[in-house]
Amino acid sequence: MLAAMGTEPRLRIMRLLLSAHPEGMIVGDIGSELEIASSTLSHHLEKLKNEQLVKVRREGTFLWYTANTEALEELLKFLYAECCTRNRAVKPERIVTLCK
Repeated sequence: MLAAMGTEPRLRIMRLLLSAHPEGMIVGDIGSELEIASSTLSHHLEKLKNEQLVKVRREGTFLWYTANTEALEELLKFLYAECCTRNRAVKPERIVTLCK
């Protein structure tokens, strides 16, 4: 999951889809907004979908992509548990402060 988000274009896609949550965006609008070629965008969206970071739904001839917030929540829970509770590598108060 982290590897899937480990490229700059995929991070940009995730940020954009999170800003469009919960409605999501159609592929053409994602490409236009981020200025990513269709073939490249398709590759990145497929990788994010395979890692369950995005969801896709078909409405007529349009493919709508949305951020899978449930998967992101699970990732955040895992990171919080590993960094802040089990290992105490990061103080929990720092995380809460960063999120405000």
